[in-house]
Amino acid sequence: MSFAQLIQEAWSKQAKWLIVLRPLSWLYRAASDFNHQLYKHGIKSVYTAPVPVLVIGNITVGGSGKTPLLIQLVNYLQQHQIRVGVISRGYGGEGPFPALVNSDALPNLVGDEPCLIVQSTQVPMAVGPDRKAAIELLLNEHQLDLIISDDGLQHWALDRQIEWIVLDLNRGLGNEKLLPEGYLREPKQRLASGTVIEHGVNSTSALHMHLRAGEPYLLNPKQDHALTFQANDAFYAVVGIGYPQRFYQTLESIGVTEFQCHEFPDHYDYDIQDLQFEDQNPIITTEKDAVKILALLKQYPDFSTEIWVVPVEAVLSEQCYQLLAQQLNQFGIHLS
Repeated sequence: MSFAQLIQEAWSKQAKWLIVLRPLSWLYRAASDFNHQLYKHGIKSVYTAPVPVLVIGNITVGGSGKTPLLIQLVNYLQQHQIRVGVISRGYGGEGPFPALVNSDALPNLVGDEPCLIVQSTQVPMAVGPDRKAAIELLLNEHQLDLIISDDGLQHWALDRQIEWIVLDLNRGLGNEKLLPEGYLREPKQRLASGTVIEHGVNSTSALHMHLRAGEPYLLNPKQDHALTFQANDAFYAVVGIGYPQRFYQTLESIGVTEFQCHEFPDHYDYDIQDLQFEDQNPIITTEKDAVKILALLKQYPDFSTEIWVVPVEAVLSEQCYQLLAQQLNQFGIHLS
């Protein structure tokens, strides 16, 4: 088991031994606070884009559901004639940066989540660790009314007009400790400074969302015969996301109960050996993982094991859309 997997498991169990990491958490907070103050007092420069910026992020490490939320918001804004663009760090991509992302972009160059976002929405998108450079590249190519930043809540070099913070109720805040003793990037008080979207079916907030699973589809269909999804099959669940337990819950929600878990680190770069098992039982995975696996399969056209992909869609409360309209109105952006 890798250290990343070990500490993820310790966080989920709130293991008592994590207390030995508390001095590192103090150092982490001191460094983060100091860095924030440098931006706040103008010692480090903050970039303000010529169009409003909406940041969608979280204060925890690991998946919270922000990518499905972002995809849903982009689709919604496009339907209402808002010219929206997206920027992202491009985590897991090799660059060069900044880079525009199109439907043919390779995940090893621009990152897996940007590929998924563009394939799902066809939104104009640019990636790179320098958000200013990414925005300037995007605006050089497109006329936009709004830019959504995929993550970047703690990226103080970028000014933002609206912040949406996704809080996964399933994971909660754990032991409420900062990295590495806990999985918080910022103290829980940070939630008071942005719009919190609770992710979970048991939310008591008017601003909430949940993920709805769609019909699984075959990533590598064979031309000679069509296959239908059989939920009662025995699967290998191959997953490389921040919080794999959510995927297992999704599988159970669609009737898949017999699966063997094969977990990899978030944004994992798959090798063909990772998909080879002792038998030909089908593989089942997430759309985010499928982006990288599909690119890998192009190098191995004879790979024969079925790989099923479970799509998910973010379902937002009506109050989320109402608040979004109010927030955008403040900056002269009106939904049609």
